[in-house]
Amino acid sequence: MSAVAYAMNDPRIQKLADLLINYSCDLQKGERILLDLIDVPDEMGVALIRAARAAGATPIAEVRHSRLSRELQRGTDVDHANTVRDIELARMKKMQAYVAIRGAHNASESSDVPADRLQLYSKTLRPVLNYRVNKTKWCVLRWPTPSMAQAANMSTEAFEDFYFNVCTMDYRKMAKSMEPLTKRMSKADKVRLVAPNTDLRFSIKGIGAKPCEGTRNIPDGEVFSCPVKDSVEGTITFNTPTLYAGTKFENIQLEFKKGKIVRATGSNEKRLNEILDTDAGARYIGEFSLGFNPYIQNPMCDILFDEKIAGSLHFTPGQAYEDCDNGNRSAVHWDMVLIQRPEWGGGEVWFDGELIRKDGRFLPKDLQGLNPEKLR
Repeated sequence: MSAVAYAMNDPRIQKLADLLINYSCDLQKGERILLDLIDVPDEMGVALIRAARAAGATPIAEVRHSRLSRELQRGTDVDHANTVRDIELARMKKMQAYVAIRGAHNASESSDVPADRLQLYSKTLRPVLNYRVNKTKWCVLRWPTPSMAQAANMSTEAFEDFYFNVCTMDYRKMAKSMEPLTKRMSKADKVRLVAPNTDLRFSIKGIGAKPCEGTRNIPDGEVFSCPVKDSVEGTITFNTPTLYAGTKFENIQLEFKKGKIVRATGSNEKRLNEILDTDAGARYIGEFSLGFNPYIQNPMCDILFDEKIAGSLHFTPGQAYEDCDNGNRSAVHWDMVLIQRPEWGGGEVWFDGELIRKDGRFLPKDLQGLNPEKLR
């Protein structure tokens, strides 16, 4: 698995397992939890099983490997995808909680799976994801690997220290600091985003807002809403690389008219537009979010980290969540990240004519608790 061997009693593993079971999933006596472990050391799986049993719950473990998943997807067909969907959905419906940890050594493992196979597989299995997201208590995270450390420009040891620190930070404290932003986003109508080569306007009226406080993703630190489906107008340019279905993209720019992406440019433009043509909903937006985790400063092409970068926002072509739902449906959900701190070109976020955040820092007094020095 990882290049580093872990002791069965490694306190970092124990602390993370306890956080996932007792805080993120709030697992209760008599509940069942599916542990979906992909290229993860056995020590972490054992720690999760023990923590679940200590909570009086029943753990079910699924162990997967990314190379095998790639091979299955390369040759998938309607019968295979339907069979997988039926099995996975039946099992998921017996669960009250779900934890997935993904530790693939090669983030591009699926890059040579044909686009039509990926589209077929993701469309067919979407009901499993929808049920898990909307009907269970769930949390997903990565496992630290040397390839992640390389993407973050860190040594393996330094990255693992960073990983465990950020993944087990005081999320209860962060949750309290999110409350004012959640209230503001819930009441807001008009949003404007300004940055280099970016001027975007849309409405979030009546959509609501959801704080992400370590109960769905680890690491965490964002509050999200969603644009009214046909309200998005203008252009947004993303200044971080993004990885989707095993392919890396850079310098993506999206142009919107009446909510729809009418022009998409960037590196690997053909593949970019193939993904956006997966279905009708892929060219509409399913999420708008502000990120503020104080420990995550730079992109590493891993969305579970990148979407929480301090001073960032993400804008998401594709599926909307039932929380903050604008009605958009798609097999795609692609978080694209724009960092607005000064060293990344700066930028502004406006709610109903009020400047909420400038160059990555929250300005209103009630929101200043989300600035990095207050959350550390």
